Amino acid sequence: MTTSVDNDSAAAGPVLEVAGLRVRVGSGTRAVEIVHGIDLTVRRGEFVALLGESGSGKSVTARAVMGLIDEGTVTAERLVAGGVDLLTCSDEERRRMRGDRVSLVLQDALSALNPVLSIGDQIIDLLRAHRGISRKEAHARAVELLGLVGIPSPSRRVADYPHQFSGGMRQRILIAMAIALDPVLLIADEPTTALDVTVQAQILDLFASLRDRLGMGILLITHDLGVVMEVADRLAVMYAGRIVEAGDGDTVLEHPAHPYTAALLRSMPAATRTERMYAIPGSPPTPAQTPSGCAFHPRCPLAIDRCRESRPELQAIGSGRSAACFRTEEVLRVDVH
Repeated sequence: MTTSVDNDSAAAGPVLEVAGLRVRVGSGTRAVEIVHGIDLTVRRGEFVALLGESGSGKSVTARAVMGLIDEGTVTAERLVAGGVDLLTCSDEERRRMRGDRVSLVLQDALSALNPVLSIGDQIIDLLRAHRGISRKEAHARAVELLGLVGIPSPSRRVADYPHQFSGGMRQRILIAMAIALDPVLLIADEPTTALDVTVQAQILDLFASLRDRLGMGILLITHDLGVVMEVADRLAVMYAGRIVEAGDGDTVLEHPAHPYTAALLRSMPAATRTERMYAIPGSPPTPAQTPSGCAFHPRCPLAIDRCRESRPELQAIGSGRSAACFRTEEVLRVDVH
């Protein structure tokens, strides 16, 4: 597993501070809260993964951090990204924060890139709009960025169009655009979902390399435990809009303290596994139909009456670790590997 850049970088302070984040959509009696009181921190030089099944609220959390929730209400006790207080800043300050201090890498590179502009023109326009440099300087920087993310022959390929690149290369181009303005925080939302396993590994290696070279903090949004195992210094596991477990990546993956984390690990394919692969029963609840008590209890093999009646709060269970479960001790005794 990759470690953070160095102690000085990590000690430089957080590049993302989220406390009590809530997101509601709809209005009146039809309003539904889809993210419930999220706390999350990413420090400079640190790789943090936000993990969970589709519908758990991961991407909504990322969009709230970026100020990209158009139809909904975002509230928080604290929401600071890249040194910008998003609770008090103006719309213009929030706009400049995106890319300048915080960048977002999406999973669908083909849709994110303009098909009628060359890759070079797209990077040049970004640099000139935010940095006010000459076209010649921006072109040189575009070539440098393409080389930094591993595009072969960058001085030649800078004139090519998105359709002339493979999926993995397009993802690298998105990453080049995301780091063009030297952000202190990079949010990657399912950046390897549409890529084959070999290309996924290359993209993850690229993230780790950029983190080491540039010292930025990275928040990786993913449902793929295999991805998390490769890169995460720390991770937070989300279910039904809440973080149910958080801590050091190695510790959580070796000894999960929440039944949901343990179930995710058991459902991973493994070359050494002889028994039938485990599948978590049922499906995640919709925001409008979240069950009472612990939201995971209808799918949990350890659920008891208390789980159905009361919702467990996220509690510290050790140094830098927390879990929201009434049966943490029992979960820790189970070998999920």
